[in-house]
Amino acid sequence: MSITSKTPVIRTRYQHGAYKFVDAALRYAQKRLGRQMADEDSTHISGSELLEGIRELALQEFGLMTNTVLRHWGIRSTDDFGRIVFDFIDRGAMRKTDSDQLSDFFEVYDFEEVFDRQYQIDVSSAFRR
Repeated sequence: MSITSKTPVIRTRYQHGAYKFVDAALRYAQKRLGRQMADEDSTHISGSELLEGIRELALQEFGLMTNTVLRHWGIRSTDDFGRIVFDFIDRGAMRKTDSDQLSDFFEVYDFEEVFDRQYQIDVSSAFRR
């Protein structure tokens, strides 16, 4: 997926914040992967790369509140992120390649596992002298 210059008004079952977050996560993932060039082909990331960026950014931004925030936005699984991405694509705000599929986002990771059970709080600075 890559960003186009169009910024459409989006009305779907997800809260507006979900779309803003996915857009920010796309930019975050592109930057992390070194794919923020002006050439559209060089900025493309896969669904799994985007989902990893979403996971990382969500934990940075929301920490243990991630599941609560996502549920508030109407997001219950990685499938929902795929639907948001394809809403963007349908509206011309993102582009896809022929190999990009909505199913690339289905059941990639379990929210309870990655946002709750695997969450670790860095307390190393609390115990330094």
